[in-house]
Amino acid sequence: MPTVAEYVVDRLADLGIDCVFGVPGDYSFPFDDAIDANPRVKWVVCANELNAAYAADGYARIKGASILSTTYGVGELSALNGVMGAKAQRLPIFHIVGAPSTRVQRQGLLAHHTLGDGVFNQFSTLSAAATCVVARLTPDNAIEETERVIREAFRQSAPAYISVPMDLGKMPVIGAAPTKKAAISQLSRGASVAAELDAAVHAILAKLKEAKCVVALPTIFLKTLGLTTQCTEFLDKADIPYATTPMDKGILSEAHQNYLGIYAGQGSTPPALKQAIESADVVLDIGGVVLLDFNTTFWTSTIDRDRLITIGDTFVRIGTELFTGIQIGDVLRRLAAAATRLNVQKPVLGYPSVPIAGDAGDPISSSVLYPRLQQMLRPGDVVVAETGTCLTYMTPWKLPEGVGFQSQTLWGSIGWATPATLGVSMANRSGRTILVTGDGSHQLTANDIGVMGRYGVNPIIFVLSNSIFGVEDVLSELGHTYDDLAKWNYHLVPEAMGCSHWFTARVRTIGELEVAIRKANNLGAASYIEVMIPAEESQPLPKPVLETLYKTATPKSGDMK
Repeated sequence: MPTVAEYVVDRLADLGIDCVFGVPGDYSFPFDDAIDANPRVKWVVCANELNAAYAADGYARIKGASILSTTYGVGELSALNGVMGAKAQRLPIFHIVGAPSTRVQRQGLLAHHTLGDGVFNQFSTLSAAATCVVARLTPDNAIEETERVIREAFRQSAPAYISVPMDLGKMPVIGAAPTKKAAISQLSRGASVAAELDAAVHAILAKLKEAKCVVALPTIFLKTLGLTTQCTEFLDKADIPYATTPMDKGILSEAHQNYLGIYAGQGSTPPALKQAIESADVVLDIGGVVLLDFNTTFWTSTIDRDRLITIGDTFVRIGTELFTGIQIGDVLRRLAAAATRLNVQKPVLGYPSVPIAGDAGDPISSSVLYPRLQQMLRPGDVVVAETGTCLTYMTPWKLPEGVGFQSQTLWGSIGWATPATLGVSMANRSGRTILVTGDGSHQLTANDIGVMGRYGVNPIIFVLSNSIFGVEDVLSELGHTYDDLAKWNYHLVPEAMGCSHWFTARVRTIGELEVAIRKANNLGAASYIEVMIPAEESQPLPKPVLETLYKTATPKSGDMK
């Protein structure tokens, strides 16, 4: 019989997960050894636990789930920020943690990675807050508890936490393993109550039939659930136009004739999209649109709730009516089967084109950089955009067919994108992974560049170098010394980290940029391009806009409501 640790690793590999991201540690040796010995998974040893969690996040976005392995206390706590980000994104990540043996714990021995008080398991309470389900395994419960964790992680679409003391992790499991071992795409996420499902689908179709203008807002959650095909089929059969918010960008084809643009309140692209969405008779929210500050240009979205139909993960809301106990997948499949072409008005907006401007000798600016980056995209590419000023330029892009887009608009942890690129690259076997990051974010997690080189990952990376936390200047004011960065020679970083066969360059002019892009496009290997961007581009937003975002000022008399 396999040991508890071996069983857990092998059972998670059954799902189709073929990489484990993490940092080995002594209390986790049973897991570490089980991962190392399992031919179906690759041990991806990251530079630190936070980076490993970010990488697991990126991998799960493409594959549907991932595994993160850390040691007790110091390791799991270092990973917490990344696991929380995955929870915000609703990604199933299986966080496996080795703990001190029960012989150590029961004797209350003072051990390393503890607070020196003889108390154990207080850290697991913190980790549990970042997950939807917790299991502490023993030889006799390992099989049934592992199944429970898998079921709950996918039912709730969130991270899961599995802890095993060292001595128990080395013991053989007791009992018989399940014979049915479904891959991620075959897993059931729950069943719908038939009467509620019938009523919800009937109500949706009735509303659509009455409407003169219908638009849809599909969300990134559909990708996590593996429902993009079902959503596309429904929207195509009903001939419903759609847009996405910034955090949902790329979830459905942006080359489709019914794609309208990016809905972000007053920051929508094209600008007329705001009115088109908010004046529609019916707005279909498919998956649960998150109307947060940065997703709506500081809460400038004004969709009338009476016009909104929300198809949530386990409910449907139509105005004040709520249908519960139903699964979004069942709703979409029923709608796709029953839908017919709607006789509705479609917004005619057009999409703004961005010209390729500038001469070869001109210095690089954002206005000339981003159109050239957009131009290099090809089917199969996945673009990873770091939180920061680059995201404001990349969100309005109209992506070619077959190009994915990943960002972290909601959690917004700078530094996420570099290790997430590692995870995306290891999951995206059908195309290139292209990272665009500011130098401030990159400095937080650049040590995983060496990990990419070690495991033969071949991303194309653009580091925007201006020696400041540019987004902080935009969101506050100029002149703060804490927004200044250490001045790195970024283009020298890959070689220093062992990536000796990467193409690297530092570019200051349009001509140099175009040469570097051509080489990166044709090389078929990893590329790392440092792009010199003027710091002066990062100018503070107007104070009224900042006050709208942060609401720190005392309201004036008559302003309070």
